[in-house]
Amino acid sequence: MASRIAVISRFLKDVWTLTRPYWSSEERWAARGLLAVIVALNLGVVFITVQLTEVNGDIFNALQEKDQGAFVHQLLLFGGLALAYIAVAVYRLYLNQMLQIRWRRWLTERYLGDWMAGQTYYRLQVTGNGTDNPDQRIAEDLRGFVQLTLSLTLGFLTNLVTLISFLAMLWSLSGSLTVPLFGMEVAIPGYMVWVALLYAVGGTWLAHKIGRPLARLNFDQQRYEADFRFALVRLRENAESIALQGGEAQERRRFTERFARVVDNWWSIMRTQKGLVWFTSAYGQVAIIFPLLVAAPRYFSGAVPLGALMQTSQAFGQVQEALSWFIDGYVSLTDWHATTSRLIGFHRAVEELRETTRTAPQIARAAGPDAALRVEDLDLALPQDPAPLLRADLTVQPGERVLVTGASGSGKSTLFRAVAGIWPFGRGRVGLPSGAEAMFLPQKPYMPIGSLRAAVTYPSAPDAFAGEAVREALEAVGLPALADRLDEDDHWAQRLSGGEQQRVAFARALLHKPDWLFLDEATSACDPETEARLYTLLAERLPGTTVLSIGHRTSLTAFHDRRVEVRRGEDGVGVLRAVQEAVG
Repeated sequence: MASRIAVISRFLKDVWTLTRPYWSSEERWAARGLLAVIVALNLGVVFITVQLTEVNGDIFNALQEKDQGAFVHQLLLFGGLALAYIAVAVYRLYLNQMLQIRWRRWLTERYLGDWMAGQTYYRLQVTGNGTDNPDQRIAEDLRGFVQLTLSLTLGFLTNLVTLISFLAMLWSLSGSLTVPLFGMEVAIPGYMVWVALLYAVGGTWLAHKIGRPLARLNFDQQRYEADFRFALVRLRENAESIALQGGEAQERRRFTERFARVVDNWWSIMRTQKGLVWFTSAYGQVAIIFPLLVAAPRYFSGAVPLGALMQTSQAFGQVQEALSWFIDGYVSLTDWHATTSRLIGFHRAVEELRETTRTAPQIARAAGPDAALRVEDLDLALPQDPAPLLRADLTVQPGERVLVTGASGSGKSTLFRAVAGIWPFGRGRVGLPSGAEAMFLPQKPYMPIGSLRAAVTYPSAPDAFAGEAVREALEAVGLPALADRLDEDDHWAQRLSGGEQQRVAFARALLHKPDWLFLDEATSACDPETEARLYTLLAERLPGTTVLSIGHRTSLTAFHDRRVEVRRGEDGVGVLRAVQEAVG
């Protein structure tokens, strides 16, 4: 029992951790006001339901007495209450949905901000801390959390008020029941209330025993579904590579394996829900006739009229339904638990990453005393291995063109990541030129889905440059055929070859004119002639730009002033050393 209480307490604390920020945010007064109106409408529904129950009893009494005038009067009253109920129900739903979308929008903006800030999205992926499918947690789990939190908490409040309202009615209608006990006659006042309580408590206990595995199963189902969907997206994004290598069989096998997890877990959910539906359906059907069976003896004895019997049955049903809130919402509660667990896991992963970034040894990045780039006493490591990967000391003066070479896997790209400030694993100092604009061109450029203009001007807005300047940049890098397709929307990462994508990246550099340009094998997919043309363009059009290149081709030496190389020491750690002057 103590462990279950601890689990529930921890879950409610997690819900509060996810809920509190919005209700204390800049939107708190609008949100609280909207919630207050929704709560008032829910209470209005309960009030109208109580009135309808009383009118319903009067209708049956009028029928029993054959009083036509009273019957018509009660019908008119019933119609007015029904119209009020419909209006309240409509606006209760409308305002509830309004609050949902406002809350979800605020949460989405916040979680997107936390995920994107400080390259958190990249660092979570690099560290591999088990936070799977963050896209699903932001897109789907936030929606589910908002919807379930509002529906379940408001439902609980409504059922609590319903219980209180109908308990008094049921107590007064049910009278006393006299039962023999140890040779005495014992009167049980409001016996229908106790019957409803025992019925609901027993049903709740059985529902929990039957449906308990659903929380874990729903959590796993969301993860397996997201894994399968992500694998399908990966196939679409890498369609050409897979097709060229004939990898369909391997991909099909992976899809089958991932979908098998979806199917197996779904079967487990089906079996558990089947047992739960068997019970809840039987429980609900018995609840319809049960109060009539219990209260009928008083009616047949003449103690109560027909209207009181029907009113007692309806009041019992409302009390029993309110007490059975846990049973009716069990599946939703398990979904809520699973969704909250996934969101709190994501939230904690982001917070832990921030704390680690703040307290762990870091690579110090700051503006240097002059216009040079200075890398001093830099030791780079991998996320799961504290041993140094690369030791580097390097000074690059403005206007220099430096080529970095070395064996694959020696840490060259990691050096660039450290200079860019996205690689936190290691220690040392990186002195950056004050106020200088830097641009990094990776081996595989990012191509946003949308217009070609947006792909060329990235990361600036599509309208940051004149159309003529964008077309001229494309022609300069050897892509004249694309110059007239700037407003064409497409998935350009799939439409363009690797070499074309790299030339688009060079067009970006020509447009942005950065002070410092870092090229990480940025021409590896281009032929030597195109590579020479691109580097010549940089020299002609960006003469004041400092260029640092990573490359393996010896032909690149001619376009740089000097070369440094990463060489493995006796301890297996890469060391950055000056090698020779480039022949240009």
